[in-house]
Amino acid sequence: MNVCVVGSGYVGLVTGACLADFGMQVTCIDKDEAKIAALQRSEIPIYEPGLRSIVFENTQAGRLHFSTDLVPAIHAAQAIFIAVGTPSREDGSANLSFVRDVAQSIADHINGYKVIVTKSTVPIGTGRMIETIVRSGTGKKYDFSVVSNPEFLREGSAISDFLRPDRVVIGSTDERATGIMLDIYSPLQRARVPFVLTTVESAELIKYASNAFLATKISFINEVADLCERVGADVEVVARGMGLDKRVGAKFLHPGPGFGGSCFPKDSRAIVQIASDHDMTFQIMEAVLKVNEATKERMVDKVLAAFDGSIKGKTIGILGLSFKPETDDMRESPALKIVDGLLARGAHIRAYDPAAMNECRHIWSDVVFGSDAYDTAIGADGLVIITEWNEFRALELDRLAGILRTPLIVDLRNIYEPEKVRSAGFRYVSLGRKTALPHPEEVST
Repeated sequence: MNVCVVGSGYVGLVTGACLADFGMQVTCIDKDEAKIAALQRSEIPIYEPGLRSIVFENTQAGRLHFSTDLVPAIHAAQAIFIAVGTPSREDGSANLSFVRDVAQSIADHINGYKVIVTKSTVPIGTGRMIETIVRSGTGKKYDFSVVSNPEFLREGSAISDFLRPDRVVIGSTDERATGIMLDIYSPLQRARVPFVLTTVESAELIKYASNAFLATKISFINEVADLCERVGADVEVVARGMGLDKRVGAKFLHPGPGFGGSCFPKDSRAIVQIASDHDMTFQIMEAVLKVNEATKERMVDKVLAAFDGSIKGKTIGILGLSFKPETDDMRESPALKIVDGLLARGAHIRAYDPAAMNECRHIWSDVVFGSDAYDTAIGADGLVIITEWNEFRALELDRLAGILRTPLIVDLRNIYEPEKVRSAGFRYVSLGRKTALPHPEEVST
């Protein structure tokens, strides 16, 4: 089956490469000529584990193609996936201008029955909008169907998420279109992946509701961590006790400096705006967003307190800058607010991230970037862990103690056991747990 994927960004590129891996003939389209030229050379413009190899293998096998020319791709395709960006407007609503442009191009060049699939995260009613645009352009000359097939890709594990998903959601009331979608995803059917077959509107809302709920869990446990610090409880124990209840579940109950990235903030704001457009106040999600911003601000205060209230003139080493591990994505990363807050209070910042360094050099001209965690720690008055990259989970504490000016670690991801760090002679500050102080004899040695 011939498939066209319009948009070769994060979602479009992963979708196109994985559909090609399913055996489809896939053409990925993008207006960016430099990006397409790079992809034709199997050069991947984003950091995503496993993506380079799957693109290379399917390009070499002749199943995956890249082009800037949309018209022949529309003509050849039986299914057209729309995977263009839907950035937030100032009011939080999704900007659908790119989606409209693609719908209009399909209307102008459709040459037979097509299944038009929205892969981008779009507000409820977008499917109807696309249908109206294409119908007005084609009249009754050609038949087509509009399907909602939202993506649930996590940055850092997107290939696995696509090839081994928790579920596949297909929104369509047209049996012919549903049949084609089931053919496309037949490898997942054989793997007994659950399929949710529903209406376009329900499928569109499933994506927003899913991300909004996960964002809620994150903000909730971050507030619980704050409460734990005030009452002397341990958030790790509290979270485990909660997570063992199957009605709650353990995932997304890990305290941290707030959520970021391309999905949770944008989708949370969008569902608030969608509710507002339908005369509803989504009070829980408004609170979730407020808590998330307050959490990021609280992290600056927490670092400040760890340095006894003053960081002016002090050097702070920052480990991890991307919004999560295994990605170079800096969009709404908690590190943005934290680093800016520390710089504004007079601190000197040394920083390191395994993937996001190039992007960060464009963001901060007054930050010194290290070559690794240890280079970053040299001469620093303390370390702050913002992103839980695996390489930060087993740092040589004795080595750090020898190169830091002050043995202080502020762990905003709780990746260490306090006793282990304390016994190495460090003052260890984490979230929702008591500060671990070294014994006097440990400091003296």
